[in-house]
Amino acid sequence: MDRLRNYDVVFSGLKNGKHQFQFEIDKKFFQLFDTEQEFTEPQIVADVLMEKHTTFLEFWIKTEGTVNLICDLTNDHFDHPLANEMKVLVKFGEEYDDSEIDVITIPSKDHAFNIAQLIYENVMLSIPMKKVSPHISKEDLEILEKFSPKEEIVEEPKSDPRWEALKQLKDNNK
Repeated sequence: MDRLRNYDVVFSGLKNGKHQFQFEIDKKFFQLFDTEQEFTEPQIVADVLMEKHTTFLEFWIKTEGTVNLICDLTNDHFDHPLANEMKVLVKFGEEYDDSEIDVITIPSKDHAFNIAQLIYENVMLSIPMKKVSPHISKEDLEILEKFSPKEEIVEEPKSDPRWEALKQLKDNNK
């Protein structure tokens, strides 16, 4: 966890109210996670707004920037803009628990909350499943349509009359 220490939001000692933090997210950030990325050259800014209350914390995390993707159709590289927001409630309890969707429980003795995982998830959820370059030409689309498999209507095979007779026997025994 020490390698993610730069993404700690220290809340002890802060007054109740709103506090802003900003993090520059580049490829070094993603190297902290042992996963393979579908993009290169991330240039992202994470704006974090924390509202401290007496018994809980509220976080609004907004990520904006660009990543370089490879088009699924043409294999060309292109810059894709990212923008995503998420809200998380952090409450205090006995031990760490992130089993609820938008609520995270941290130990009462903690004085900081690490938001690296939340920023990572926020960015990863912004990457589209289908990556299509905005610079794809009409000719490429026409060629793709020409060689795409055509949808065939498949009729269901007629059932074998022997099986129908067996099904009737089975139904009669119920």
